[in-house]
This record gives sequence, C-alpha cells and structure tokens, in this order.
Amino acid sequence: MSIYEFSTHKPNGEAVDLSVYKDKVLLFVNTASECGFTPQYTDLQKLHETYGDKGLVVLGFPCNQFGGQEPGTATEVEAFCSLNFGVTFPLFEKVDVKGPDADPIFQYLTEQTGGEIKWNFTKFLVDRKGQVVKQYDSSITPLEIGPDIEQLLV
Repeated sequence: MSIYEFSTHKPNGEAVDLSVYKDKVLLFVNTASECGFTPQYTDLQKLHETYGDKGLVVLGFPCNQFGGQEPGTATEVEAFCSLNFGVTFPLFEKVDVKGPDADPIFQYLTEQTGGEIKWNFTKFLVDRKGQVVKQYDSSITPLEIGPDIEQLLV
C-alpha cells in the first residue's frame, strides 16, 4: 500500500486522487489559520518555491481539531493563506486528523510512522514511491526539514 491509493477534495469540492502526485516527494501538513505555528505557512511556501521544480509538493490540510484554531470554511482558509502568506501550494478540504473521524490519509500517515498528531502543523514526509519516511512535530520548522527533503529529491 502507498499514499497514492488515497483521494481527497480541493476546497471547492473537486475530487483529487493522490496518484496525480506519483513520483513526487510529498510533505503533508495539518494546518490552522489561528495557531501560534501559523507563520510556518511562510516557510512551507519557501519549501514549495525552492524544491517544487525538483519534485516536492507541499500539501496543506486545514484542521479545526486543536483549540478550534481553524474555524473558517476551506475556501476561506484558502483565501486567507493566499492573501496573508502568498501560498500557492495545494490546500485541501478541512479534515480531522485524529480520533474516530480522522481522514483516512492521516490514519495511514500516523499508522506508518507509529506517531500521533498532537497539534497543528504536524508534518509527514513521503518519498517518491509513496512511502512515509518521517513525521515531524509542530515545533520542527519547515526549513529544518529541508535537508531530509533534499536527500529524497536526489
């Protein structure tokens, strides 16, 4: 099994099969607009700009499970991220990332790492074969992940 077997939706409801990202290095992030870690959007965008043409795709999934810090709709979140942080990487529908209603993508990511999502801006790095490589807690900034991304892009 790989991450490519899952699908999700864009903020406008359009379905996206993750197989469209086959052969790419993926960075999954559960995001929130009113979190102390929200400025990480800036560094996520920097990763997207620095490594996007080399095969990295940053994938943002808004989540309101932690402190109610993502109260808006998915389209409101998309507009906020574009306006305030210049985000051009893909953002998707709001999802739960833990508990009984967790999105299957995040169930798979945490099963593969054996980790737990404790807060917003938890990150998961996936290699070009669709295999989960590592989980990073919220306190690890996106730029700190750069060396790990570079190794996968070779």
